[in-house]
Amino acid sequence: MKILVAEDDDRIAEVLDSALSRSGFEVHREQDGETAWYRADTEDFDAIILDLGLPQMDGLTVLKRWRRGGLATPVLILTARGQWEERVEGIEAGADDYVVKPFHALEIVARIRALIRRSKGVASPRITFGKYELDMRTMQVTEDGIPMDLTPQEFRLMAYLLHNRGRTVSQLEITEHIYRQDFERDSNAVEVLVARLRKRLGHDVVKTRRGFGYTLGDDY
Repeated sequence: MKILVAEDDDRIAEVLDSALSRSGFEVHREQDGETAWYRADTEDFDAIILDLGLPQMDGLTVLKRWRRGGLATPVLILTARGQWEERVEGIEAGADDYVVKPFHALEIVARIRALIRRSKGVASPRITFGKYELDMRTMQVTEDGIPMDLTPQEFRLMAYLLHNRGRTVSQLEITEHIYRQDFERDSNAVEVLVARLRKRLGHDVVKTRRGFGYTLGDDY
């Protein structure tokens, strides 16, 4: 899952980056509102963490521009401001959730997971598909209740396909959502990753639509 963190405080941004990365998210960071607005306006993210006190363009203005432009990505706002009126203004501008600083990083992770689940129509952090179950909290996949030893990339691919069940996702979309920007990858990296996952789950679980991408099998 691909997350945009728009936060100008390096210490806070690093804490969020570390916690989210450990939880299986691909994190992209921006430090000013103008760049954050452009990034989310031109790229596809699964969720956004937005500080209201950004330089160049404040977070509330960024959020309003996103929503006016039709961006539906879930947004969690961060603010050091204590006035309830400002939190209400953020929600009314289109925020899906908010957290007041200081905060616990694990709470942010839990809230982001919940926002993504709701946006994808998934009610629980545990997703069952056939004899398999994926748990986003523990980053564990089980087969008939027995834990499977998946690599982080295999887990991310499985999680992304499950959260987008019912539609075909392209190789480019998978690349953008499960790999970090600085990750060195070959042009056929997604094909190799899909092949590895099929060896673990069975060929019928991940289907190929030639010229379009990948989707989960109809029975899942």
